[in-house]
Amino acid sequence: MWAAGRRWGRREGALLWGVLVAAWGAAWGQLHYSVPEEMPKGSFVGDVAKDLGLQLPGIRDRSVRILDKGRTQYFALHGKTGHLVTAERIDREQLCRLVDKCVLRCEVIVEGEMQVYGIEVEITDINDNAPSFREAEKELRMSEMTTEGSRFPLARALDLDSGPNSVQSYELSGDEHFSLAVQTGPGGDQRPELVLAKALDREEAAFHELVLRASDGGEPARTGTARIRVAVLDANDNAPVFSQAEYTVRVPEDVPVGSTLVIVTATDPDEGLNGHVKYSLKKMSEIEVFQLEGETGGITLVRSLDFEEGDLYEMEVQAHDGGELFDTARVVIAVTDVNDNAPEITVSSVLSEISEDAPSGTVVALLHVQDRDSGGNGEVRCSIAESLPFRLEKSFDNYYRVVTTRDLDREQVSEYNVTVRAADGGSPALWSSAVLWLRVLDVNDNAPVFAEARYSARVPENNAAGALVLTVRAWDADWGQNARVRYRLGEGRVRGASLSSYVSVEAETGTLYALRSFDYEEVREVGLWVRAEDGGSPALSSNVSVRLVIVDENDNAPQVLYPPVAPLAAGAGWAGVELAPRSAEPGALVAKVVAVDADAGQNAWLSYELAKATEPGLFRVGLHSGEVRTARFPLARDAARQSLVVVVKDHGRPALSATATLTVVLAESVAELLAELDSAASVAAPGEPAGSLTRWLVLAVAAVSCLFLAFLLLLLALRLRRWRRSQLLAAGSGALRGVPASHFVGIDGVRAFLHSYSHEVSLTADSRKTQLRFSGASCCDTLPARPPPDEPAPLLGEDPAAPPGGFAFREIKTSFGNVLCSGGSCSVEVNV
Repeated sequence: MWAAGRRWGRREGALLWGVLVAAWGAAWGQLHYSVPEEMPKGSFVGDVAKDLGLQLPGIRDRSVRILDKGRTQYFALHGKTGHLVTAERIDREQLCRLVDKCVLRCEVIVEGEMQVYGIEVEITDINDNAPSFREAEKELRMSEMTTEGSRFPLARALDLDSGPNSVQSYELSGDEHFSLAVQTGPGGDQRPELVLAKALDREEAAFHELVLRASDGGEPARTGTARIRVAVLDANDNAPVFSQAEYTVRVPEDVPVGSTLVIVTATDPDEGLNGHVKYSLKKMSEIEVFQLEGETGGITLVRSLDFEEGDLYEMEVQAHDGGELFDTARVVIAVTDVNDNAPEITVSSVLSEISEDAPSGTVVALLHVQDRDSGGNGEVRCSIAESLPFRLEKSFDNYYRVVTTRDLDREQVSEYNVTVRAADGGSPALWSSAVLWLRVLDVNDNAPVFAEARYSARVPENNAAGALVLTVRAWDADWGQNARVRYRLGEGRVRGASLSSYVSVEAETGTLYALRSFDYEEVREVGLWVRAEDGGSPALSSNVSVRLVIVDENDNAPQVLYPPVAPLAAGAGWAGVELAPRSAEPGALVAKVVAVDADAGQNAWLSYELAKATEPGLFRVGLHSGEVRTARFPLARDAARQSLVVVVKDHGRPALSATATLTVVLAESVAELLAELDSAASVAAPGEPAGSLTRWLVLAVAAVSCLFLAFLLLLLALRLRRWRRSQLLAAGSGALRGVPASHFVGIDGVRAFLHSYSHEVSLTADSRKTQLRFSGASCCDTLPARPPPDEPAPLLGEDPAAPPGGFAFREIKTSFGNVLCSGGSCSVEVNV
């Protein structure tokens, strides 16, 4: 009863000690438990959930599990209770045969917290093995000359248990001639010796039967026995003697199998069989590793050494002669560590994807690194290439965390192969590596970028509706939907109309199309904005300016302003008549062909050439001015009426042209002029009297003179009335001052004839609706299609009530023609 109470007190104390150790270890990330060996599967070891402070409902959510490192798992974690239980029956003697303290280690990972906790479970010994002797029966030979007190080492009993459960005592029974002495070795082990207590006498007894009993300290104690038979021999007075009492040798763990590690030698001065020495091992646990050659004393290696399994071996070698005399020597073999184990890297937890906006310091993997070597050979250094945005952080014991060191950018690197390299401190160093593949997930952090800072295109006018103009292209450095770019036009207007009615853009390709035909004379340039927008959320966008330049085409032929085009009706008369005196010198101005072209640039550059003439050598036309001048003196043989056809061409490709027809009358006096006009009138209207033209001409001149005087009086009155307002319009009127009278359409011959009346007369074949416009820049080669904004308005056709500072113009219609008065000169258009 007292013994049972003492055992219960011991168990309570052990349990309390285990709880305290577990609590202390949990605080430092290490749990310690203790469990006896040979416990059935599923036996309780410790409450891991309680010791780690984990709530039972959260165990599954945090994915608490025991790491599997490819070795036999002796423990399991109960998913509902959080208890650590045995996964199978544990035999301490099988697992920890060579060590006194048997400790099994495992790691528990809490993946939700990225934490690892170490667990050490000490397997305590139970008395499940009885002491045993290698030889159940042993025969010893002793000389009858053996002196009293002689000691003979006996084979020790082997008990696989440890501590108190191992061999504790020996007992000898059977004969009074012998007693038992037990010596304690350096390591605390007991070495039984047979002591001769009384001299032997072979004649009295040739054999002695003894029983050696070994007992352990278990409760209840277990015993093992060996029978010893002592044979008494005749005298052999010299025992073998070793050269040294202890042999010590140091060998590396990578020494090849079969190598001779040490040779022990013993000598016996006896002769014959009594002097023949043989060797044997007395510690049977080392027989599996080493082999002793009985004849030579050489100890050879029969199994590979491993410093991690055992670093020191002790043996007892016995040398005995043929007379069973012997000597004992101690052999110590120390195993030195060799760097023969590369570091082992185990990936406990790892991410396969990470967002590029993950903050610096994000944990991407949890690694366990170990090296089975010891000392400097077992010191492991882990590293990651410095060019990668990752680093290693020590977590717990030999665990490392791989964390990011800076922000990631998928557009620069979309995936990483992170190589973790572990090298030990050996020489040469051994190393191993593990590769972690990590894909970077895209975030919409890049707006589309156009290939060009700005775009421009030249579009010919008169293009077909739907014609391709140009293609804008934008790239987005993101991926997937974030990199999908769509295009659209910005808001804008062209000549009051919506921009979308002129141009459209295809959303997917960025191609711009013209929706209508452009006319250079209406629109010369279109500016617009194109927006590129990606498919991210929120979407990012960018704009680019596009400039469309309308290119002029030669689609307008020159338009002749003077001379006017003759009516198509039969008998309508001449298109225009110019008079030149027969005494005109070469180079005298006869007329000027005025034309304009609605195109621009080269397409509006005009050139003039004389295509047809009655006398080819009499007149010439200025190439760029259109002025018709005499090329030589008129001759008497030259016809009085000259017909000229002037061709006006632009510089387009192909060139467009127009023609103007002039009639020049050569007359030296009024009589010749009237005669020529009369003959022309006769041809034009045979039924009219021949002198009607002269009469009408005289009446016209008289009427024009009267009207001119009235106009002067009216002009003077207006200028006096609007004197103050004249200063505001003086600049506009100045553009026409100083313009020579020759720039107005007239006939030099009539000018000379009517000089006394201070006006000009122009006779045309048709003056019903003739309207001429003169520009202040009449000296230029061509006339613009529209007057520039900074130039004065056209002269002809203005309101008669123009400002007094300007140039007044009046048109008077009579029965014989029209009289056009401007300033101090008038032009008369006579119907013939």
